[in-house]
Amino acid sequence: MRFFKRTLLFITLVFILPAFASLAWWAVQERPGSWRSADWSASGVLPHATDNPKAAIYVMAARTGGMKGALSVHSWLVLKRAGASSYDRYDKVGWGSPVRRNAYPADGRWYSNTPYVVAAITGEEAERLMPQVEAAIASYPFSQRGDYGIWPGPNSNSFTAHVLRNVPDLDASLPPTAVGRDYRPGLFAFDHTPDWSDVHVSLGGLAGIAAGLRSGFELHFLGLVAGLDLRRPALKVPGFGRVELWPSATAGEKAVPAT
Repeated sequence: MRFFKRTLLFITLVFILPAFASLAWWAVQERPGSWRSADWSASGVLPHATDNPKAAIYVMAARTGGMKGALSVHSWLVLKRAGASSYDRYDKVGWGSPVRRNAYPADGRWYSNTPYVVAAITGEEAERLMPQVEAAIASYPFSQRGDYGIWPGPNSNSFTAHVLRNVPDLDASLPPTAVGRDYRPGLFAFDHTPDWSDVHVSLGGLAGIAAGLRSGFELHFLGLVAGLDLRRPALKVPGFGRVELWPSATAGEKAVPAT
């Protein structure tokens, strides 16, 4: 009984209270009432495709709509081949054929929320990795009609995470607020990067643990993530995302991202 109480207290302090705090913060933010009234236009976050002839790969994310946005972002991939005059954007959505190409502007707002760049690879490295990224997109196992689960997955973040796992040279991971990124099918799953620099254990996508160079140390509970990033020092707080431990830390989501 003592162990149960301590476990419940830990879950409450580490997961439930931050999640409710984020819900309270989100509830007072101005946002559209429905997808029809939302702004889906280009945000200008990415440079125009013709501004730089080099190849580019971007991992993008933006807070999602409704009260889900208090806890989660929507993520997608943007590719540009060398010399191309336009970008190609790949998302997974919850209706019709789920994996979409160029359904929205490359840096389009998501439910009026301005996106940010999670990771960017340009030049020769992007050109080298492009075929691997395209192969990972094509191999995504949940790409048929009906292959979408808003929680615990497989959702939009499960799709992007699949590509990042299958192309480890991208050296990128989704933010802790990408609910669904840690989804794995089945009651138990264990996987690791080819060099064992990251390991992941999942119990039906409902609970789990991850540790390694990219993950740092993470605990997963009902899609929420709490942990510590050692590589780019930051706390990972459910709902709020990355809380940098000192101002010099760069990339990644801020504690309270722009809406």
